[in-house]
Amino acid sequence: MRNIVETGKPPLTHIPLIRSIDDIRAILANLPGPDTSAAAAAQAREPQLTKPPGSLGRLEDLSLWLATWQGRHPPRMDHPAARVFAGNHGVVAHGISAYPAAVTEQMVANFRAGGAAVNQLCRTFDVALDVHALDLDKPTQDFTTAPAMTEDEFIEAFRVGMTSVSDGFDVLCLGEMGIGNTTAAAALACALLQGSARDWVGPGTGLDGDGIERKTDIVAKAVQLHGTLTDDPLELARRLGGRELAAIAGAVLAARLKKIPVILDGYICTAAALPLERGSAGALDHCQIAHVSAEPGHRRLLTHLGKAPLLDLGLRLGEASGAVLAVAVLRAAVACHTGMATFVEAGVSDKSDD
Repeated sequence: MRNIVETGKPPLTHIPLIRSIDDIRAILANLPGPDTSAAAAAQAREPQLTKPPGSLGRLEDLSLWLATWQGRHPPRMDHPAARVFAGNHGVVAHGISAYPAAVTEQMVANFRAGGAAVNQLCRTFDVALDVHALDLDKPTQDFTTAPAMTEDEFIEAFRVGMTSVSDGFDVLCLGEMGIGNTTAAAALACALLQGSARDWVGPGTGLDGDGIERKTDIVAKAVQLHGTLTDDPLELARRLGGRELAAIAGAVLAARLKKIPVILDGYICTAAALPLERGSAGALDHCQIAHVSAEPGHRRLLTHLGKAPLLDLGLRLGEASGAVLAVAVLRAAVACHTGMATFVEAGVSDKSDD
């Protein structure tokens, strides 16, 4: 395609300085919307391509989504990037994980050495990976007795996520690593979306039945302590989340300001972004969900958000593995939308007017 449509406000090259949760609320109240001109260009091209209307299913929706949130037509998938955030959780002291907290730092070293699943997927699909470890020697507080983070700690982690998002990405894949963070995700989802703790808790890294019961009790206790703040989702994120969850939310927000579509990896990433949507309806419109996790709460969470995952492969690894895998689907969508011939170009007859 030779014609390039780039419209609307240019993306921000510098993100706003965040000093408090109120600053985040102010940004959420004034988010940039979709680029309707780029969307119109994508919608105009799609029916001209040599295929029956709708025959590429969600690939057609994805090429439209990419153009809309990149703010240009044709959309591009030349420079995908992945960001993985790691944090430790004080609630691990209650035995809610099958692995010790030390594994978080060990896995970060493995990411940096190139030995993890996400490294192989990034190599396979040519995705630029960066890993951010957030104060691993300083776990969050046990949120059954106190807020997980002070406001300053929450803002510091949120800013790490925001500043990790560079200009020029075509799509941003987000992931996490943190022993105990499925407990944080379950507590945050339960507090924001209600239901019982049992609705949101799963085996995580491989808990047995007794471990799941213990984890459920911990989530219920935490929600009972902090869950009265349902009208303040960012405050709940501070109290029930973790540093890596806060950083994911910051990256999601920065990507919106920079016109970069986002792929959220699984249960923990989706729960991390949930407070943004609860704080401002439509805040996650520039996000796709890579896959539905084997964690049972994830499917319930996606139902609440009205989002369909791109893949359903029984994944529950985290570390952006599903998000990077979904890059292949997005590349396929862009290749078909931009590379296929139109009926006129191919000399193929369109549907009869009879």
